[in-house]
Amino acid sequence: IKTRYDLKDTKTTIELNKDNMVISTNSEFTLDAIHSILQTKAAKRNLSLKIFDYGKIETASGNRVRQDITLKRGLSSELAKQISKLIRDEFKKVQSSIQGDSVRVAAKSKDELQEIIQRLKQEDYPVALQFTNYR
Repeated sequence: IKTRYDLKDTKTTIELNKDNMVISTNSEFTLDAIHSILQTKAAKRNLSLKIFDYGKIETASGNRVRQDITLKRGLSSELAKQISKLIRDEFKKVQSSIQGDSVRVAAKSKDELQEIIQRLKQEDYPVALQFTNYR
């Protein structure tokens, strides 16, 4: 942030915790600039922009603004149930089970698993989906 010319003397702070980050800066303009920086850095690391859950912009002391950004990890239980139901309804020969914050799918062939992946990519979910370890 210190290398950007438009953000040099803004005294911007970013506090990164395990599940969220808090941005404190002078104005909403600089907050938008920081959002664009975060999004480009996430895109360079092949992260989906759906992992950021932007909170409400609050006014802080000394004419500053603060925003809390939650980092999404895993699936909520209701979304996992929805995905599992979609798989059970459309693919009869496949077993799906919910394990914590993920959905595990077992099938006899890779082709069935690839069809499921393509079908899930067609849906628009509020979180980014990852597909790993199919064999």
